[in-house]
Amino acid sequence: MFIQTEETPNPQTLKFIPESTVLNEESGIRSVEFKKNEDTSGSSLAKRLLSLDGIDRVFFSIDYISITKQESYDWYVLKPAILGLIMEHFINGLPIYQGKLLQNDEELDPIIKQIREIIDTRVRPSVAQDGGDITFESFKDGVVYLRLQGACSGCPSSTATLKSGIENMLKYYVPEVQEVCQHAE
Repeated sequence: MFIQTEETPNPQTLKFIPESTVLNEESGIRSVEFKKNEDTSGSSLAKRLLSLDGIDRVFFSIDYISITKQESYDWYVLKPAILGLIMEHFINGLPIYQGKLLQNDEELDPIIKQIREIIDTRVRPSVAQDGGDITFESFKDGVVYLRLQGACSGCPSSTATLKSGIENMLKYYVPEVQEVCQHAE
């Protein structure tokens, strides 16, 4: 099995692209993230990757895996172990994620629908190219709260991306939007 790696704008995050699908889009789950010392019960691969010294975060998307390391560790030391775990997992045909999809039924608000559509069609594809994801969390009092995941979480340019790019775009298309903020973790 071949697994391609790509750098991301976040120097602490690498994108691993296997030759097969990571998450099955038909499940309704387009991405999922796991952090060190948090519950990994939905993914044995995330558990194994996070057990490696120096790994802080694992992000699964439809066609790639982003892994974030601690700054004091070097990729040339971590990368062989990461590639070995990912390869073994795929070769054994094990599922990547077995968690449940949480559905949010407050989709009745047309403003929220419009915000989500813009995020999904115009923002997420470009963020995915950099090894991350961005998801809508809520819209309250003119403020859109978004969650940055994968390579975008902790990336030095993420604040500029939120304010200069995404906020301006949403304000243009959805006049009710006054500000865009990162959802506090």
